[in-house]
Formats: sequence, C-alpha cells, structure tokens
Amino acid sequence: MSVRLKLALTIFATGLVTALLVVATVVYSFQRFENETAYRRGMAFLGRVVSMYDNIFDMHEQSPEEFQRWLRGLVLYEPDTELYLLDAKGLILAKTGPSPLKPGSHVALGPVRESIERMDTSYVMGDDPERMDAGAVIVAKPVQRAIAQTGAPNAGYLYLVLHTQQLPADRWDVLRSSFARPVMGLVIAVVAFTTLLALLIISAVTQPLRTLTQAVATLSQRGLAEGLTVAPTSPLPAHTGDEFGQLTRAFEMLLDTCRRQWNALRRTDHFRREGVSNLSHDLRSPLTATVACLETLDGRWAGSAERSDDRRLVEIALRNARNAAGLVRSLGDLAKLDEPEYSLRREAVDVSELLDDIALRFAERAAQQGVVLRALPVADGAGAPPPHARIDVELFERAIANLVDNALKFCPGGSTVTLAAERREDRVEVSVADDGPGIAAAELPMLFDRFYQSRPTVAPATGDGGRGLGLAIVKRILELHGGEVAVESTLGLGTRVTTRWPAAV
Repeated sequence: MSVRLKLALTIFATGLVTALLVVATVVYSFQRFENETAYRRGMAFLGRVVSMYDNIFDMHEQSPEEFQRWLRGLVLYEPDTELYLLDAKGLILAKTGPSPLKPGSHVALGPVRESIERMDTSYVMGDDPERMDAGAVIVAKPVQRAIAQTGAPNAGYLYLVLHTQQLPADRWDVLRSSFARPVMGLVIAVVAFTTLLALLIISAVTQPLRTLTQAVATLSQRGLAEGLTVAPTSPLPAHTGDEFGQLTRAFEMLLDTCRRQWNALRRTDHFRREGVSNLSHDLRSPLTATVACLETLDGRWAGSAERSDDRRLVEIALRNARNAAGLVRSLGDLAKLDEPEYSLRREAVDVSELLDDIALRFAERAAQQGVVLRALPVADGAGAPPPHARIDVELFERAIANLVDNALKFCPGGSTVTLAAERREDRVEVSVADDGPGIAAAELPMLFDRFYQSRPTVAPATGDGGRGLGLAIVKRILELHGGEVAVESTLGLGTRVTTRWPAAV
C-alpha cells in the first residue's frame, strides 16, 4: 500500500468518524434542548396552577369525578402532557390519561423531591405511569390543603409528565433518520469536500517524493552504467526550502558522487583488465621459452647419473614454470571474459558428445594417476529429452575441463571421476563427480572466489595446485551463459559439482 493511499484512507476515516461524532453530538444536544425547554415550560405551568388554586386536594376529596374533568381541562391543549395528583406516599389519586391504571399504582418519590428541592436543575427524569418506564421528563409541585396547620406535611403533589419527541429505539432507525435530515447531507458534503481537498494536498506534497522514488528506481533497475545516463539532472525542484528540497539536494550530491566514483571505477577496471591482459600476453613468450629450455636440459640429463641432483632442481623449476605459465594463461582468459564487450558464440549442441571428447582428452592422465574417468551415457528412458544446450562450445569445454582437471588434481589412485548430463525442463545439468577426499563445508562458499585454494595440503609454490583461478573461470563462464553452478561435498566421500546451462529450444 502506497503512502498516498495510506494518507487518503486515514483522512477519509478521520472525516467519517468526525461526521458521525458531529451527528451524535447534534442529536444529543437537540434532545437535551427539547428536554430542558419542556421542563422549564412545565415548571412555569405547575407554578401558575398551584398559585391560582390552593384547594386542589380539597376539590378532589369533595368530588373526584368533577376534579378529574377539571384536571383534564388544564392539559386540554397539551396532548403530549399528562397530569397526576399524588398523595404524600406517591399513590396516584387522579390522572388525565385515558388508559386505566392498576389500583394502588405508585410513582417513585425520589425524582419528585429532586424536582421540588432543586429548582435550578436542568431537567429531571422520572416515572411515566402511562408507559410504565422511567424515561420521561417530570415536574412536581407540593399541594397543601386549603386549611393547613403550620408545619404540617404536604398533602400530596401535582405530578406533570412531559413527553418530548424521543429517538427511535432501534439504532438502525436512528441512523436512517439522521441521514434523512438535510443537516446530515450537509455534513457528508463537507466531509467529501475536505477529503477531496486533502487528496489534492497529498498529491502536491508527495509528488516530489514520487519523482525522487522513480529516479532511484531507475538507478536500481538499470544500474549505474545505464541509470546515470537516463536519470534526470534535477529530479526534484531543489530550489524549495522544505524537507523535500533538502532531500533533493542531498540526493543530487549523492548522485554526483556516484557518477564520479563510477567513472573512476570504470577507468580503473579498464586499466586493470588491460594491464592483466597485456601482462599475460607479454609473459607467455618468456615462460614458454623457459619451459622449453628446462625441458631440453631435463632431456639431456635424463640418463646421466652425475647430473641427478641437477636434474631434480630442473624438475622443480620446470614444474613451477609450467604452473606460472598456466596461471598467466588463466589470468589472460579471465581478463578476456571480464570484458563488457565480450560476446558468446552460441550454438545448439549435444553436450553428451562434448563430455565424451573431454573424457577422451584426460584419459591418459587419469590412467597414469590410476583414476577411472568415465562419461556416463544419456539415459534411453521413454520420453527423456536429449541434453541439447545452446552454449559457446569453446567456453563449455574450458569450464568442464577445469572441473575435471581439478578433480584429477586431488583424487588419489583408485578413485573414480564421473561425467554426466541430463535435461531438466529449460536447463541442461552437467555434473562432475568424484569419490575423492571431499571438501570441508566451511570452505564451500569460498570455493569459486578468485585466488582461493581450498586444499591446504597443496603447496602453491612447488605443487600442481595452481592459484585457484580454474573454478573462478568456471563461475564466470556460467554467468555469461546465464547459468549457475553448485557444489556438494562430504569429507571422505567425494565431491559433486553441478553446472546448469540453458537448454536449446
């Protein structure tokens, strides 16, 4: 979810909650205003009745039916008002309502006393005998007899029940009635307008951030080499003095630093590759001549017992010269493969045939070491596709040859090295497996690093181990093909290197 959407949803939710709270407040305030108005009107009405008639209780005792008619005449023009005459204990003696009450009906005296004692109260809620609930606004006044003794208790009370317009009990009815009112439509219009205005403000505020995000995404997707050429010079209006302007200037400074460092890095990398390539080319000739001279001396002193000590020195020099020549050749090949302009010469071939050729090439060396080297035939199962891959044949053979050379280098006599190829969906898996000494698990992640040599028993200066460029070349060749390489190894059980190449369609 984007920041814009989050802000918009937050503002909309806030506006909606605010609108509902406003509606609830208006409804509550209106209801309270109606109750207070009715209560004050009732207080004034009962005050006039009590002041005009001081024999109300005597009138009831003399003629209850006549008093009942007189009582109804007082509220004749107040259809939502009921008037009762109560005795001192709250017993209903007379009423104006049409519904008959049960004999002995009472009214709670607590609200009656509150209405009499607290004249400044906003309104009092009390019993409504007609509706059998305690949710009505009531007003009460004490009633004395015409001839009352000083200090005598009240003979009874005039009890006025005021029916204000109540909200529906069902909350959904409340919601519908609220929405039906014009004020609710006005509130909705205000919320919609403020939400739209907030969206416009959010769009204006976050547009610079969006532009900056697009510039960063361009660099992330295309890389520094292409991204810098297409990224805008000023992705944001940097002249603004707000936080986005500061962020823009910081981003442009970072981008400018990246440009300079990237150009310097490209120049350095170009000089490195060019220097390694030239050095490799220049060293090949003297190393080749040195190896030829040492081979000549070794051949001359082969049958001379007097030259046995000299011959051992020549053998050491010859072995190191060959290692140096191989290292120089590997450095030159790796520098060539690292060139950005290097392109593959792809063609669709059956890799099982190439594995047979590679096995034949290393057969004599394997036999001399006492190692069995074999290329497994392709399975003839029904429906099994042939292992046809679209590859650069020369680089493929170089990669597999490096793996075989590495296996023969460390496998003792009596071991077995196996080459196999298998088609798996859009990939062709080529594996080189041996049952040699294996590689420690801690060394596997660094196995394809340049100049890393996992076998500590091989002396780099005098042995045949090289300097760890063979596997680095394998990894680089797989990267150029869009493939991958994986290693599985267990100490004492052997090693399996699996390479995955793009299959031919």
